[in-house]
Amino acid sequence: MAWTRLIAEVPADQAEVLSDALMACGALSASIEQNLATGHPEIEVFGEPGEPPPALWPHCLVDALIPLTTDAHALMREAVIVAGLPEAPAYQSDVVADQDWVRLTQSQFDPIPAAPGLWIVPTWHEPPDPRALNIRLDPGQAFGTGSHATTQLCLAWLVQHRPVNQCVLDYGCGSGILAIATRMLGAGSVTGVDIDPAAVEAARDNATRNTVVIDFCLPDALPEGQFDGIVANILAAPLAVLAPLLIGRLKPGGWITLSGILARQADMVMEAYQPACTLMLHSQSGDWVCLSGVKG
Repeated sequence: MAWTRLIAEVPADQAEVLSDALMACGALSASIEQNLATGHPEIEVFGEPGEPPPALWPHCLVDALIPLTTDAHALMREAVIVAGLPEAPAYQSDVVADQDWVRLTQSQFDPIPAAPGLWIVPTWHEPPDPRALNIRLDPGQAFGTGSHATTQLCLAWLVQHRPVNQCVLDYGCGSGILAIATRMLGAGSVTGVDIDPAAVEAARDNATRNTVVIDFCLPDALPEGQFDGIVANILAAPLAVLAPLLIGRLKPGGWITLSGILARQADMVMEAYQPACTLMLHSQSGDWVCLSGVKG
């Protein structure tokens, strides 16, 4: 299978937020490099030992990979909205062969200490700490490698509030990483939902790889009933739209944890869940936040 590579030209103050937004919107990888094509001199950005790192290059390229079946223009538009940029950057796209993607993936994704005592370990690596909770992962065509801040915020919440014997819903499951972690942390049953059939298949494969039983399905196939807890790592706008559905699926007194939200979007999401759920800021990493609360 081939993949689409997007290369966007942006000023330095937009590079990191666009890179994060592309990952949140479904890119499989995103990196930042200096733009040398326009004749700008090469600039080293290594700081002196003990000193804060310098700013990024003044002229940057954001390099991202997305599934070939994804609408590149639509994904870029969505990422620009999530990043809060005034306009879409100039970008070009081309096709990357499958074998190139495999090599790139295996070189970019190393084991990640995603939360205290929890590692995300790509299938081509051995666990650095066999005593830890190790999730073996192959993201395939689904978002969720464990490297993004929003995933780690949710994982840290789950480790801190172990859902032992609870019935939990992971809405927008992607690769299944949060659902798998929830099950491995002691949940009695876990259901994962995603609108992308490829993500559902990738999540099922990852659950099998980690020898856990999880029901992954498309939204239309979600069984009736309520859950003790819900985790959703999507994007702020969909989370706001989904508020009535998620609140309705949550038992009274049940918990809900949300991420994929920029700090400046937190108030909007909080308002969408009131008065049924009073959400509060649980944690923050860079521009991204994790909100949590309880249904009254």
